[in-house]
Amino acid sequence: MVAAFRRDAASQSSLVHELAPGVYFREAEPAKRIIANTGWVVFRDYVLVIDANYPWGARAILPDIKKTTDKPIRFVFDTHYHADHAFGDSVFVDAGATIVCSQECTAESLRKNPDQWNNDKGTGDYSLKPYRLEHPQISFQGRMVLDDGTHRVELIRVGPGHTIGDSVAWLPKERILFTGDLVVNRPGNNLADPDADPDGWVRALDDLAMRPVAIVIPGHGAQGTADAIRGDRDYLADMIQQVRSGIARGASAEELAGEIQLTQHKPWGENENSNKVSIRAIYAKLKK
Repeated sequence: MVAAFRRDAASQSSLVHELAPGVYFREAEPAKRIIANTGWVVFRDYVLVIDANYPWGARAILPDIKKTTDKPIRFVFDTHYHADHAFGDSVFVDAGATIVCSQECTAESLRKNPDQWNNDKGTGDYSLKPYRLEHPQISFQGRMVLDDGTHRVELIRVGPGHTIGDSVAWLPKERILFTGDLVVNRPGNNLADPDADPDGWVRALDDLAMRPVAIVIPGHGAQGTADAIRGDRDYLADMIQQVRSGIARGASAEELAGEIQLTQHKPWGENENSNKVSIRAIYAKLKK
């Protein structure tokens, strides 16, 4: 049976990658509005999924998981509450899973997600109307560990940064880190969340960079190494420092958006329009 599942895994879409025995990640499909990466870990008796994606993403991901194992999905860990990471929760609950995230993530979901869900303007295949909003059912304070002797996965709250409740999934034996949106490996960072903490984000990345990480699966973008953590950190820190300096000399947000150059941080700073959005967001937060 195991061999059959491995053959299926090898023959499936190139979107799915086995990072280590029983540890997988599935690349995003932006053209299908599946914009976040998703991972899963096959334990001895069950599966842990990392980030539920949108509902249509969850429906696309479920068959890919089933091609790698016949074990049931017991837990889905949401790294944070944002729609592209958590709105597919109900699809996984209906498949028998329990949703897990940090206490702060649960509070954000309860406080912020109903309005976003109810104000959805999606149509056709990308509408939320056929689905329901599902909040996390298990909340952990600080850390939750899953360990069955086959795999050990540490779910660790490291925010506030991108959001208040940001958490990561760390596999110490395999040295694999699933970061959610604390790390992206593409142009731009999203600082638009009303509770994003720019300085806290840099501190969180500094802490993550101290771990012996071999493989990073970011919330968005390509698989990377610890260099992705350091590169994203340097991009953010440079932007924050330049905005702070600009505020000190009395510059406006628009002046700084036009002045600050970040394209040397590759790939994070290569989208100048995204840089301007982030500069304005940081300005608004630091100016308070």
